[in-house]
Amino acid sequence: MKEFLKDLDKAFENRTRLGIMSALMVNDQLDFNTLKDLLGVTDGNLASHLKSLEKSEYVSFSKSFLERKPNTSYAATTKGKKAFRKHIGAIEKLLQENK
Repeated sequence: MKEFLKDLDKAFENRTRLGIMSALMVNDQLDFNTLKDLLGVTDGNLASHLKSLEKSEYVSFSKSFLERKPNTSYAATTKGKKAFRKHIGAIEKLLQENK
């Protein structure tokens, strides 16, 4: 088996988690509702995938209030960015091998 396949990370095998990380890689942070709208998922679906990424320490969150309403924002951690780049690199190598 190709050596670079070991760089694929199971945390990013799900479409929603891949979308979350992709969005957070190009934005410093995004709030819950923005992520939900961007990815077209339900509250519960997004929450469960964010929780999974939090457990892996790939995503961090901060809570604040905007006009007396709670607001939770998410950001990719340094560890998460590194893991995601490694994962995408493995996919790119796989695609190059199969040209």
